[in-house]
Amino acid sequence: MPISPNQGSTGGGTVVTITGTNLANASAVKFGSKNATITANTPTSVTVISPSGTGAVPVTVTTPGGTSNPLTFYYVGAPFKSGLSASSGPLAGGNTITITGTGLSTANSVSFGGTTATPTVTSDSSISVTVPAGAAAGSVGVSVTTAGGTNNGLSYTYVDVPTVSGFAPTSGPASGGTAVTITGTNLDTTQSVTFGGIAAPFSVINSTTLSAVSPPTADGAPGPADITVTNQAGSATAPTPFQYLASPGI
Repeated sequence: MPISPNQGSTGGGTVVTITGTNLANASAVKFGSKNATITANTPTSVTVISPSGTGAVPVTVTTPGGTSNPLTFYYVGAPFKSGLSASSGPLAGGNTITITGTGLSTANSVSFGGTTATPTVTSDSSISVTVPAGAAAGSVGVSVTTAGGTNNGLSYTYVDVPTVSGFAPTSGPASGGTAVTITGTNLDTTQSVTFGGIAAPFSVINSTTLSAVSPPTADGAPGPADITVTNQAGSATAPTPFQYLASPGI
């Protein structure tokens, strides 16, 4: 006489189907000492809603012909999440993150702001999941659902690809040191700024403005250098290059 599923939340409310023979006119289904609510009954199956409980309990079906042999049902506590291996990522999704906590061995879905993904269970304390695409840049709640219930409390930030529309001033000495204001969109999540492939120190002003200091050229020579801004979602290059100028000589 199989039982499916054979585990559910300690708070009850799990829909459970018991299959077998001679199950018609079932008058009671007990989970341990508690009665379950019968919602459907045929000669070969009984569907019930589990009561609350803890641990492993015997499940029996009573009909006019008597009481069945017991099956085991396991009560599972709600999961507890302690952290995400990465709290942000590209708007397009596709990156894999690890969620840690307890009670995760029966995890069957992870929701990112209402968009669900199926996790891979590593252990009771760890699952991995491929992040689905987001609807828009910004933070969303993350919830994990297991046989024991759903737990919330973590957030994940979707990051969109930056754009660079311009910068000023447009030139400076090949020795570097020019303070350059860069404008565009999605700049508040910037991870790096380069001038001709050379990393530049920068600071975020807001989502549309960065402040950077031009580094010296690799060989000390003047010439054009592309300004590129990079975040977790991708990179963007300014439409025109920064011009490194030759120093005067007399």
